[in-house]
Amino acid sequence: MLRFSSWPTAASRRWARPLRRAEAAVKAGRISGAASLADFCRGRLHTAGLVAAGLAAAAALGIDPVALDGAADARTPSPALRVAARKLGRQLLRATRATWPSTELDALGREFPKGAHQPVVLGLAARAAGLGPVDAAYCAAYESVSGPATATVRLLSLDPFDATAVLARLAPEVDHVVDRAVEAARRVVDHGVDALPAASAPLLEIGAEVHAGWPVRLFAS
Repeated sequence: MLRFSSWPTAASRRWARPLRRAEAAVKAGRISGAASLADFCRGRLHTAGLVAAGLAAAAALGIDPVALDGAADARTPSPALRVAARKLGRQLLRATRATWPSTELDALGREFPKGAHQPVVLGLAARAAGLGPVDAAYCAAYESVSGPATATVRLLSLDPFDATAVLARLAPEVDHVVDRAVEAARRVVDHGVDALPAASAPLLEIGAEVHAGWPVRLFAS
């Protein structure tokens, strides 16, 4: 059973990076319906989703956010995705500071005036809200699959119930990814940020760069 928190955050409503990648995948023909959407979401969950969940969980544990932001940069080869991640991080930080004031969030804002990576901000937001690494990891992991599903409904006029069914069937895998992410985040205390997942998805990164160069696109980021 999917064990994600019902905590409503700005992050759960902004899917810029997943939307960017999904739009590129739809245009390339890699997503054409519910079955291929499931394959895309599964691949994204176990790569970018795992990485984001690990970063968010580590931030929620109180690991140095500057070190985590550097780790996020190293795990995001695409310049376009780095820009999108920092933009979303800045937006989330602004919303979170207004909702759950925190000296840690204030310090993060001073350190990264143009925005820290979204998963890092998400983890600190969870910490400020009194939540733990599991909650933060679930938010990141679920976002990694719900974003593409939402985008595909719009891009392909896919039946929303079919998209929701894809997410429901992925629930056990989301649980597994969260368990892996939290376990890795706890190892950071003794082994540093190299203990975090570094799963790669080169085709997603390339697709994001191609998408960024389109003169006309449905999703700006």
